[in-house]
Amino acid sequence: MFEGRRVLVVVPARGGSKGVKLKNLREVGGVPLVALAGRIAAALPWADRRIVSTDHGEIARVAKASGLAVPFLRPEEISGAIIGDWQVLIHALTEMERIDAVSYDIVVMLQPTSPSRRPEHVTRTVAHLVQGNYDSVWTVSESDPKGHPLKQLVLSDKGDVSYYDPNGARIVARQQLTPLYTRNGIAYAMTRECLVEQKTTAGARWGAVLIKGELANIDTELDLLWANFLLAHQDLAGIE
Repeated sequence: MFEGRRVLVVVPARGGSKGVKLKNLREVGGVPLVALAGRIAAALPWADRRIVSTDHGEIARVAKASGLAVPFLRPEEISGAIIGDWQVLIHALTEMERIDAVSYDIVVMLQPTSPSRRPEHVTRTVAHLVQGNYDSVWTVSESDPKGHPLKQLVLSDKGDVSYYDPNGARIVARQQLTPLYTRNGIAYAMTRECLVEQKTTAGARWGAVLIKGELANIDTELDLLWANFLLAHQDLAGIE
């Protein structure tokens, strides 16, 4: 439990993936991504239940070997590419409350595709949720200013170019840009009420924990190379 709240940790790991086949079984540092997430979950002493939600037998086997429970296989109707996190998490929460005959207060999601996480990142996320009385808390990274909306351009079929936002014409230095942030998949924490009553992973009161440093997020083969590079050069990553 975390400060008197019962916590369910869910690692979502479906078998299908178009960008990288069987992505959740690919290795970083010689360890499958789903097993890396399992190891982090096992290092959270306050977690009451640690499970994988998968539709794939080999992912289930590897996840179980890493310490995650496999109390169910995810049904086909919520295993597709366009299924949202809320659908996966509400299914996992409902099934685990039925199986365990308890009510979970907090659900934590650890996506295997974010192998740069550390146990303290997850603990900070849950602590921020509880201490700030949030409905949900996500971890975020500061976005590269080169991708800022005010620096983006629109290209017509004829080759004409214009600013995506006309205000971009006034930007001459990156110091003029308001910092923006993107979710990095390191950790998500949500209250039961957020998932069950509000039916969302964000919630009316929504907080964030900033993770500094270079992180990997696996969508492509190049991302896998980057993740292994960061692991081998942790002094350069500067992750906090």
